Amino acid sequence: MDFKNLISHCKEYGFIFPSSEIYDGLSATYDYGPLGIELKKNIKDYWWKSMVQMHQNIVGLDAAIFMHPKTWKASGHVDAFNDPLIDNKDSKKRYRADQLIEGYAEKIEAKIQKDVAKAAKKFGDAFDEKQFRETNGRIIDRQKKIDYAIDTMNQHLKDGNMEGLKNLIDELEIVDPEGGSRNWTEVRQFNLMFSTQLGAIAGEEGKIYLRPETAQGIFVNFLNVQKSTRQKLPFGIAQIGKAFRNEIVARQFIFRMREFEQMEMQFFVKPGSEIKWYDYWKQTRLQWHKSIGTPEDHLRYHDHDNLAHYANAAVDIEFKFPFGFRELEGIHSRTDFDLKSHQELSGKKLQYFDPADNESYVPYVVETSIGCDRMFLSQVSLALQEETVPDADGKDSTRTVMKFHPAIAPVKAAVLPLLKNKEELVKAATDVFDKLKGHVICQYDEKDAIGRRYRRQDAIGTPYSITIDFDTLEDNTVTIRDRDTLEQKRIKIEDVAKVVSDNCTMNTIL
Repeated sequence: MDFKNLISHCKEYGFIFPSSEIYDGLSATYDYGPLGIELKKNIKDYWWKSMVQMHQNIVGLDAAIFMHPKTWKASGHVDAFNDPLIDNKDSKKRYRADQLIEGYAEKIEAKIQKDVAKAAKKFGDAFDEKQFRETNGRIIDRQKKIDYAIDTMNQHLKDGNMEGLKNLIDELEIVDPEGGSRNWTEVRQFNLMFSTQLGAIAGEEGKIYLRPETAQGIFVNFLNVQKSTRQKLPFGIAQIGKAFRNEIVARQFIFRMREFEQMEMQFFVKPGSEIKWYDYWKQTRLQWHKSIGTPEDHLRYHDHDNLAHYANAAVDIEFKFPFGFRELEGIHSRTDFDLKSHQELSGKKLQYFDPADNESYVPYVVETSIGCDRMFLSQVSLALQEETVPDADGKDSTRTVMKFHPAIAPVKAAVLPLLKNKEELVKAATDVFDKLKGHVICQYDEKDAIGRRYRRQDAIGTPYSITIDFDTLEDNTVTIRDRDTLEQKRIKIEDVAKVVSDNCTMNTIL
């Protein structure tokens, strides 16, 4: 579905609202509404259960958002957590230099995709896309332009060469997306951390930061967790929490925000075994996405061209959002950089004593990190569909439906009395609702015709609608309607909670 319609649907049905909207909003901040918070909670539960509950050697943590400022010196964020910033002198708009160059490459890629689509239509089943890309002169030339732009950009980013980035933007004749001007300032570094003051202490002495990532809270607590839980290597520490980044250009709805939530797990391993575990988590995390119903063609690996200073291997799991493939989750082999840096700056040993080898060493770390908000956006964009279905009188009609996996659907069931002005039906429906609400999140709805109520529940992704009619009063059965198949069948009232719970449990995907 069109991205604008998706954003509109999220607001209309109470998934996501612009923050502070009555004051015209605050850029790149959003509030999760009644349905949004249920979906987000279910996503977090799925991650937590699969990561902590299903692994004997992974435990949880909830570290504070505020940390000692030396934490961010040791981690490299004070000196190196920067984005390359550039302004257009005519439009006064500010951009990330790397995103401008990536946008240039994306436009060329779109032209390639257009040529591929035309050729596929022309040649039909005989079309070989790989061969076409490798032999078509126009596509080869365009791919060379993409490769040159991205490779040169990555080299300049690796070298910290801001002048080189500016020269590349000029060479590629990149224009301001807003006004079309090529009147650019120089590129300069911009630190992404939000800072604030601690208590009444003013100036640099009292300066602390809102954490830009949750991982450091895990690293500084490594020994506390290991000793209190008596874990042996390999073991992991998982955490879900808020992080904050002063993004220059926050865009694409909740994909890039200044306040966001991360689901991270740091897996501590013996040095030398990190690549084995890196490969394990790379496969395991991809399977996690597939298990919830994400199609294989919406997921792909993207190896990092430009490794971070602390990593010896890194890959992104990218998801096909409405605006193209983008990073959804990162798996990184961080070596022993973090623990060693904190050990050196704090003067406290952060080592593990290995009883098997009778030696102490600083463990290596393999990280899995996923943005909860991006996961939310991926599931909403997958679920929201328009389709043609038969209505009550057998004619075709269009319905808007959100086909969430039942385990993460915000509302699992709706209880609907056939008529709201029949007291006995309302009472029977209320009784069913009261029996069901202790098992799952459900809604009671008596307004409008039954067909309209079905459509309302389809639009928010409710897997089951339970209708109480006059037969219910005679034989204690109800009609249960399946959101996806539209199949309706009679079941006993006493079986409703079990049927809904069994079909919406996370156990089926764990």
